[in-house]
Amino acid sequence: MGTRLNPFAAAPHLMQDFLGFSEQVAASGLEPSLLELVKIRASQINGCANCLNMHTAEARKAGETEQRIHLLAAWHEAPCYSERERAALAWTEHMTLIATQRAPEVAYAALDAQFTKEEQVKLTMAIIVINGWNRIAVGFDLYDASRGW
Repeated sequence: MGTRLNPFAAAPHLMQDFLGFSEQVAASGLEPSLLELVKIRASQINGCANCLNMHTAEARKAGETEQRIHLLAAWHEAPCYSERERAALAWTEHMTLIATQRAPEVAYAALDAQFTKEEQVKLTMAIIVINGWNRIAVGFDLYDASRGW
């Protein structure tokens, strides 16, 4: 497999703007480890190897354990996630699969119980961003050659 195109070369201004927005969302004040869990979970759902590779490494840097990273695909059954993390992961799944799962009241109620209104917007924007990167990476068959794969 090879990269279909380099989106930064094809549309540099748009990609730089999206990268800048992504960095702005990442620096919005939510816990870095929580954001990495969200990015990993969305990337698992979307099957984005590039983003999984990147965000599992970033999660480790943010203090996440191997156990919590490995159990993320089964977070519903794993007891090692807080209620706040569970609310964020459920919201991530619903926002990532919105065409089929929608945003049910039970998911929003859990989100609302754990996050302020401002944090809800920040989290939702983070989910939008990672889903965008997943689609760019999967669609254009991107990979990170610097990581040796």
